[in-house]
Amino acid sequence: MGLEQLVVDVDTLFNERALPTGLTPNRDLGFELWGDIADGVVSYAAGVFNGAGDARNSSLSDLEDNKEFAGRIFIRPFKKLALPALQGFGFGLGGSYGKPSAAAALPATTGGTLPGYATDGQQQFFAYNPTNKAVVVANGEHWRLSPQGYYYYGPFGLLGEYVISDQRVSRTVTAPLTSARLEHTGWEITGSWILTGEEAAYKGGVVPRQPFNPLEGRWGALQVVGRYAELDIDKGTFPLFADSTTSAHSAASWSAGLNWYLNRNVVVKTSFSHTTFGGGGGAGTTAPAIVTRQPENVLFTRVQLAF
Repeated sequence: MGLEQLVVDVDTLFNERALPTGLTPNRDLGFELWGDIADGVVSYAAGVFNGAGDARNSSLSDLEDNKEFAGRIFIRPFKKLALPALQGFGFGLGGSYGKPSAAAALPATTGGTLPGYATDGQQQFFAYNPTNKAVVVANGEHWRLSPQGYYYYGPFGLLGEYVISDQRVSRTVTAPLTSARLEHTGWEITGSWILTGEEAAYKGGVVPRQPFNPLEGRWGALQVVGRYAELDIDKGTFPLFADSTTSAHSAASWSAGLNWYLNRNVVVKTSFSHTTFGGGGGAGTTAPAIVTRQPENVLFTRVQLAF
């Protein structure tokens, strides 16, 4: 359902996806209907799935009777018009709804040991970690909504989305044994420019006009990319469902990078991300306290081979 999440791994602009993608599910098992109308002017997808927590993949077995319903519609209103400057514009809406109660219905544990959310550097800045050994579980409705859009024209690309993840959780083991609906939100905007003039697109990646061959003076394609993203935790999460002295209540990240496409199968990606946090940073030697104590600076490099 997430716009950036649906970009295949080999074609992502950055080495890691942005903060709001952490509020969407990854892969899931289920039954789906999808298709195009008017040669792709309208695209749709809808299905019934086992259900997966934020940033999680579904397990191979079905753990409960409750199912998750998900759908997405995307419109490219000018695709068929003879106006190249508008053909690459599209917008849509994705969403999901379920009533999970399994442990895996909470967010992934990436970068830590408890369910929570991670930075661009894959370090956990928020966890469901209330004090006094209380345990937080998913217990009821979970819905997501993501308005989204993009624009591509020539070497220029722009992608943006907003994600809401609203979930009912319960505090167990230690009093007070209470429940709450928590609504976490995130957004991002990502821009790109291909310096060597190739066409930018949401799908298909960058295909160099002159594949790398220094003996013939061909050097592939170069692309610069930039991104800004935020993720905000519901204020009602603290202090009963998370410890405000260790978990941040927000994260904001800006990133910049350079991608070198030697040919269609070999890409070198380099990017830098700087993330700041609101809250957290208290005592502790593990995530999320140690992560939120100072801004995160991370330099990624990747040599990517695809055949």
